[in-house]
Amino acid sequence: MHDHRDTTTALDPAWDAAGLITAIVTDRASGALLMVAHMDRDALARTQATGEAHFWSRSRRRPWKKGETSGNVLRVAELRIDCDQDAVQLIVDAAGPACHTGATSCFFRRIEGERLEPVG
Repeated sequence: MHDHRDTTTALDPAWDAAGLITAIVTDRASGALLMVAHMDRDALARTQATGEAHFWSRSRRRPWKKGETSGNVLRVAELRIDCDQDAVQLIVDAAGPACHTGATSCFFRRIEGERLEPVG
């Protein structure tokens, strides 16, 4: 069964019950996965208007511009949306580490059984 979102050329995000869509952030130069966050309508619109990544912070329950305090802004080179429009990909040039821990990527550990090991 196909949804109209699968074939349309119109942007029609499939917002979840909380009004959010998953946002996957990758580095333009390396293709590396940097982070996963969420966007509401306003965050997507602000990202499109400014060329800088904006999100909805579920933990803070408020809008959040990446780099607003750290200076590690994500400049968006390209925005993509998946086939059924329930996730967006931001292809970015990062001004610094993407992770609040100071790591380049939020995915700096791998799961080894019940332990986490740093990724080399």
